[in-house]
Amino acid sequence: MVGMRVPRPLLPLALGLALAGTPVVAGCAAGGVPPAPLPSDSPAPAPAARAELAARAAAAQDLVGVTVYTLVTRGRPDRTVLVVRAADGSWRVDVPGAALGGTADVSIVGTEAGMFHCALATPPDPGSCVRVKALGPEVDPRVQHVFTDWLDVFTDRSAAVAVAPATPPPGVGGRCFAVQPSAASLEPPVDAGVYCFDPDGTLTGASLALGELTLATGGGAPPPVIDLPGPVVDGRPLPTASPTPPPGPTATPTASPAAPADPAR
Repeated sequence: MVGMRVPRPLLPLALGLALAGTPVVAGCAAGGVPPAPLPSDSPAPAPAARAELAARAAAAQDLVGVTVYTLVTRGRPDRTVLVVRAADGSWRVDVPGAALGGTADVSIVGTEAGMFHCALATPPDPGSCVRVKALGPEVDPRVQHVFTDWLDVFTDRSAAVAVAPATPPPGVGGRCFAVQPSAASLEPPVDAGVYCFDPDGTLTGASLALGELTLATGGGAPPPVIDLPGPVVDGRPLPTASPTPPPGPTATPTASPAAPADPAR
């Protein structure tokens, strides 16, 4: 995301937009003459792709700020995903239509107190949050992983994934990497797809089974901390699937009227 690096201790709330776009420069060629610098969107050589993805993912882990993405999913209206990284390291990812078959908006929030699955307020219903240790597949919108724990996988050179250069999708800048989990992985550590990053770590786009993410706007100043969008309540997170409708009333069979007596008998 387009954001700012914040050294520790924490900086005050920042204003404005910090853009980083330093091109990657190759080493010197034979004879001591350096080659021309590579533009930031040029594909990396295949042997170097994994190292470069790790470097850009590590930069992404240090970003703070507010970014907005467009999520395009086949068969659904385009959605706007809000990503917030606060100065204290907490984060929040809002995903419209991620629960109850697309009828409810949710926010996944990570703070020092833990992770929360929040149902965003839709008047007249108030918002609320449920503390969770992990998100099972029945409640996980998955979008938040691109900005949080999957970055850990990208920076881990021993992770069971293969990385290769990829062509940026239309309208997406930065450098792109095709990531494929190992077939031997019982639980893939990331979703297979194409992930694109600027040199400063900003995710510019991703092409995944869940849809196409494209950076729309960025540069919003980060809040000092993330506030939950609703009170913490007991209960279960909203499922992604539509609720099962209650069974209808069972029809009670009625007795057939008795046939009239035959007067000839």
